Amino acid sequence: MRYIAAYLLAQLANPEAVPTTDAITKIISSAGVDVDAERLSQLIAALEGKTISELIAEGQSKLASVPSGGAAPAAGAAAATGGAAAAEAAKPVEEEEESDDDMGFGLFD
Repeated sequence: MRYIAAYLLAQLANPEAVPTTDAITKIISSAGVDVDAERLSQLIAALEGKTISELIAEGQSKLASVPSGGAAPAAGAAAATGGAAAAEAAKPVEEEEESDDDMGFGLFD
């Protein structure tokens, strides 16, 4: 993730130029972090010929295909199989609050 962030920072610093290995290394090492040259070269090779806007659009399309929403399938399955009885069983039990019968006065106050 640090390599991608440094790539984006280098791109923001000079939008007309493609970020180089030296520019990204300088950004990462300025934060006191060691640079893995192999990982950095893999990133540069993977991003070669692509613009930031293309990469963001590609990432958004991939995120759109990821299912999200935790309880919707379970609720749908319960309604299809059990009807009202399953819905009653699925309701969370609400705890009653303790009453303040002593109105703020304790036994040993």
